[in-house]
Amino acid sequence: MDGTVPFLGIHAINVFVRDQDKSLRFFVDQLGFHLAFDARLQTGDRWVAVSPPDGNTVLALVEPRPESWECRLIGKPTGIVFVTENVIVKYEEWRRRGVRFHFAPRLRRFDYRLASAPEPSSERQSVWGGVFTEFRDIDGNTFALVGYDEKNREIEAQRRLIAEKLEAERRAAQEIEIATQVQARLFPQTLPVMESLDYAGACIQARQVGGDYHDFLELGHGRFGLVIADVSGKGIAAALLMANLQASLRSHCAIASDEPERLLRAVNQLFYENTSESAYATLFYAEYDDRTRRLRYANCGHLAALVLGREGGVERLGSTATVVGIFPEWDCEIAEHDLAPEDMLVLYTDGVTESFNDAGEEFGEQRLIDALQKRRELPPKALISSIVDEVRQFSPQEQQDDITVIVAKCKGARPI
Repeated sequence: MDGTVPFLGIHAINVFVRDQDKSLRFFVDQLGFHLAFDARLQTGDRWVAVSPPDGNTVLALVEPRPESWECRLIGKPTGIVFVTENVIVKYEEWRRRGVRFHFAPRLRRFDYRLASAPEPSSERQSVWGGVFTEFRDIDGNTFALVGYDEKNREIEAQRRLIAEKLEAERRAAQEIEIATQVQARLFPQTLPVMESLDYAGACIQARQVGGDYHDFLELGHGRFGLVIADVSGKGIAAALLMANLQASLRSHCAIASDEPERLLRAVNQLFYENTSESAYATLFYAEYDDRTRRLRYANCGHLAALVLGREGGVERLGSTATVVGIFPEWDCEIAEHDLAPEDMLVLYTDGVTESFNDAGEEFGEQRLIDALQKRRELPPKALISSIVDEVRQFSPQEQQDDITVIVAKCKGARPI
């Protein structure tokens, strides 16, 4: 045994009735109960159960076999007591619906003695009052309806707690919705015009907000920045880090075209200073020259970018630096790669390749390459959609990680 306390609860309380359908209508239509179950058992018997609005108790409406001993229990006191915060209101409501009461609600006092008291002279007596009445169903089964003073306070306290919880959940949902709208604005709203490159990007988040980031930066002088990043963590925490990273990149991109190393060092420094010790991001930053088709890039611990040639070859642009945000003293190398006409550059996060199927297999880089090669004639936006669809078909269960993809395809002939 691991010491865990086993769950214990009440499954159902039986109420014996002559006709389950008629009894069901009484409890649902006249008392406002909910249908909890209505199923046919393997024995052929029908099991019908109802529950009061709070849903904490289930009454099984049992139609006994003819001449069974249970038939003698129909029309008898059930010993079942319903409690409400206002007996008078419930009495008037049910009476209008045709419920038959034995008497109008009356004040009643209840006494009990603590059986564990050691001596008769020291027995402690407690008295509390409440409003009490009795009613019967269509079969004459009798039930009590009470409203204890103590119970009223407990019900009111529970109602306040529930109301506070619902309000807190409403505020949290509203804040998440606002965060979702804000983060959506952090992704590229307009794309810089490139004469030699057709490109698109998309992020499909696993939650309402997430830590994946992609961007396209106007660097001036015919140069453009392509960025993809994956921030550690998930949810709101990752979204805040993502916003921090995006702000750092955009605020320093003015120095990017001449000194990309300086840009990335500044990004690392700000990310390091403004986040916790465990926070980091993998980042692929590329500067593309629209005139020469030359790509200068730094891969900071991110998955290798893929360059797919028109003849079917694949090149991987691997790491040139470690992740950003972990080390105060950090540097990177800038590598270069020339893109030929009809070359396709693909940047992605691990939400693509680390999606698992039911057999525990990863989607993996090779499946991604095969999917890209098979549909490479599609324009970038449509190609990204097809890749996302293929990942979802491969991994149909709930999405566990953000899926972010950038596809950029070289156009036309190489400039002279």
